[in-house]
Amino acid sequence: MKSMIFFPEPLISGTPKSIGLPFEDVYVTTSDGVRINGWYVPAEGATVTLLWFHGNAGNLSDRVHQLRQMHDQLRVNVFMIDYREYGRSEGEVSEAGTYLDAEASLAYVRHRPDSSEVRIVYYGQSLGSGVAVELARRRLPDGLILEAPLLSIREMAKAAMPFFPVGALISTKYDSLSKIGAIHAPLLILHGDQDEVVPYAHGKRLFEAANEPKRFYAIAGAGHNDTYVAGGEGYFTALREFLLSLPR
Repeated sequence: MKSMIFFPEPLISGTPKSIGLPFEDVYVTTSDGVRINGWYVPAEGATVTLLWFHGNAGNLSDRVHQLRQMHDQLRVNVFMIDYREYGRSEGEVSEAGTYLDAEASLAYVRHRPDSSEVRIVYYGQSLGSGVAVELARRRLPDGLILEAPLLSIREMAKAAMPFFPVGALISTKYDSLSKIGAIHAPLLILHGDQDEVVPYAHGKRLFEAANEPKRFYAIAGAGHNDTYVAGGEGYFTALREFLLSLPR
């Protein structure tokens, strides 16, 4: 079943430099000895660092154009990682492994000398929402942003194959629905109302189960992979207002 969940791509087709952004090419080692790759992109005067966990396919280089927009529109530092087996990261991907990758990335950000006065916000996209939720359960962030979040892999399987008992065969969980109630951090959920991959109802149900303070932003006309394009200024306004609302 692993091959139906994770779709890592080893080839890096571009970097922040290729779109005119200065960045640091970073390698960190996880607690189980796996070396993973990430990009740290600073923004002048930033008061927030976005710790970015991407979805289940491709690698960092597939997100460079969104990275450019996030940097320019939000003026935040960004640290985004490739999970083990993705891009230049070593090892073999698994649910437990992605959680260790997230822990290592947070430790890196926290120990940067320029992070002492910066709030750390986790940003999880699609399957990365499950990584962000688990990290938030273990290490409380200053804020949590989930985009197109899934309730769990089991719920995704039920939506895709409602008449086949595939859920019982799945060992990978990413069960955010059972975890979200244990998290007490400001939360923003964004979900495209035309999402063809993760049902819009997943985002709404996860929001309902979450603690206050929380916000939900429906991205009108957006599918799964075009949120920041279809969402336009409204999308970035929702993100900007959430970040500005975080306690200092």
